[in-house]
Amino acid sequence: MQKSIFAASLFALFCATSQAHSAIWQPSSGHVQVPIWPGAVPDAVPDAQPESVGAGSASVTNVTQPTMTVYPPEGHNTGAAVVVFPGGGYKVLAMDLEGTEICDWLTSRGITCVLLKYRVPNSGPTWDKGQRHYPKVQTALQDAQRTLGLVRQHAEQWHVDPHKIGVIGFSAGGHLVAALSTNFSRRIYARVDDADSLSCRPDFAMALYPGHLWVHEDDDSTTRNETDMRLHPDIRVSADTPPTFLLQAEDDHVDGVEQSLAYYIALQKAGVPTEMHLYAHGGHAFGLRPSKSPISRWPALAEQWLHTIGVLDPQKSD
Repeated sequence: MQKSIFAASLFALFCATSQAHSAIWQPSSGHVQVPIWPGAVPDAVPDAQPESVGAGSASVTNVTQPTMTVYPPEGHNTGAAVVVFPGGGYKVLAMDLEGTEICDWLTSRGITCVLLKYRVPNSGPTWDKGQRHYPKVQTALQDAQRTLGLVRQHAEQWHVDPHKIGVIGFSAGGHLVAALSTNFSRRIYARVDDADSLSCRPDFAMALYPGHLWVHEDDDSTTRNETDMRLHPDIRVSADTPPTFLLQAEDDHVDGVEQSLAYYIALQKAGVPTEMHLYAHGGHAFGLRPSKSPISRWPALAEQWLHTIGVLDPQKSD
């Protein structure tokens, strides 16, 4: 019943969904995919390729109409909400591994989940043909800022505490977590409606195996300065950056462990409450999938951290 109420409210709010486009990714039955921009999408790419999905709808690319899908909590509602940023190198989006599967976990813990299908490709720092490319406008960050405002705008309707709205992201989505956590003082797009007058600062943030953070990530491994832990200039940590949870494997050969280390050091220097977990083994893009590695038990650590920072009530959310 609650799911149907959520779906009906989303239809009424936006008066349009992506259901009319059969080629695009669709959420599971009972959930509604809704465009986050009511009209023209800012900085739209002309003559963009049509959206396409991978085998089994596991991944999606050529996203030009970003959407959000709301998953209401199962059982007790803790009042917390988390916006999910799937990874995929800002080329594709891993909509199951780092999207719907994450939402299933969060909603089972009484947390409202908002899955963001942000624009790709080339909407953030992208590794292509041996070089790192930064777009003139990080449109994925536009989508993230817009979505945080929308969640706050509808917090009462969705039974969400507007002071307990966080984000979680994986790989490139982890970079998007850091970008949003450090770029929330102003929108990087022209105001659309009242949702853009509300804060887009997350109240808490979780970045798992993030990329595109360490300033020396693209330097030759034989000559780069391993002691220089500066961040890329687009990540500007301050004392107002939200409390952050970091997790990465030391054998991650896609986004090296220096990504989390550099971000952790900057957060600590700024006095931001931060918890970081590093594991010897685990690789990259493991999501919630079980494995022999202890890193697969990370959700319990994340849940305990949410208790520690006061997002979850230990008496009610277990």
